[in-house]
Amino acid sequence: MAGIAAWTGSGPHARAKSRFIYKYGNNLPTSHPLNRRAREAADRIRKETAGELDIRIFPSNQLGGDTGMLNQLRAGAIEFFTPSSLAIATLVPSAAINAVGFAFRDYNAVWAAMDGDLGGFIAAQIEKAGLHMMPRVWDNGFRQITTSRRPILSPADLAGVKIRVPVSQIPISLFRTLGGTPTGMQFSEVYTALQTHIVDGQENPLPIIDTAKLYEVQTYVSQTNHIWDGYLFVANGAAWYRLPKDMRKIAESAFNELCMAQRADIAALNVSVRAALSARHMTFVDPDPAPFKKKLIERGFYRQWRERFGDVAWRHLERYVGRLA
Repeated sequence: MAGIAAWTGSGPHARAKSRFIYKYGNNLPTSHPLNRRAREAADRIRKETAGELDIRIFPSNQLGGDTGMLNQLRAGAIEFFTPSSLAIATLVPSAAINAVGFAFRDYNAVWAAMDGDLGGFIAAQIEKAGLHMMPRVWDNGFRQITTSRRPILSPADLAGVKIRVPVSQIPISLFRTLGGTPTGMQFSEVYTALQTHIVDGQENPLPIIDTAKLYEVQTYVSQTNHIWDGYLFVANGAAWYRLPKDMRKIAESAFNELCMAQRADIAALNVSVRAALSARHMTFVDPDPAPFKKKLIERGFYRQWRERFGDVAWRHLERYVGRLA
């Protein structure tokens, strides 16, 4: 890892005293609320453990793309990672159940589910895979479609559109069912793929569109809210349980409390970032979700994914979102 330096905060950084030096990788720029709040958590953990637990942050894909970081996490080469539920679904398929297309109506339903039984179910599945998930899920946001050629007002507008999605089966299935041409791709490759027209569009929450400067290579934002996605704060299981119990309690408390602050940050950003992107000459449209959901029902999308996730997982989801099909 020559040439790679951890992003550290302004708090005490007692390297000489540290019993545990843990690496935390993510794919977001330092300006994103997740990184700002994670740095606060790391500073607090370092202080409250008298420097014994030193968590060093590697943002902006410094340690590789999502797939690479997930492999490193499993191998113990890094100790913490915040994948989206879509990214970790390559290892724990049921983790992506929150990403069922057009399931969540609003944030009230999201947080009831993710802080309740649905989040608990996902955490239990991740634990079985040898990892440990913090109880609170950090916000990524409702995902919106950006395109360069035309806005997306109906499923028909997706015909012939090459759209980048995360390397995960559920968004690939979603956009294929809606008539688009989805391509799974690491986030680290998205800007260049849009710039060189390998793909016509992509889909991400507004804060990601802003902080990743996708406004430089995209024209339209179609606010479909088609998927809500979160960041799961995940630890390598062996590394997590290697920490003394009191240290784990300090770390979990800090991560969970700063998670709540990060959720508030994203809520505020969602209000302001549309105006900021409009000022950068992006054109916004607000499609009616009903035709999209109707097509998913007609083409068996929900039936297919209920079979894949299983009845237990699906019941957890429908408890918070109602019957999907």
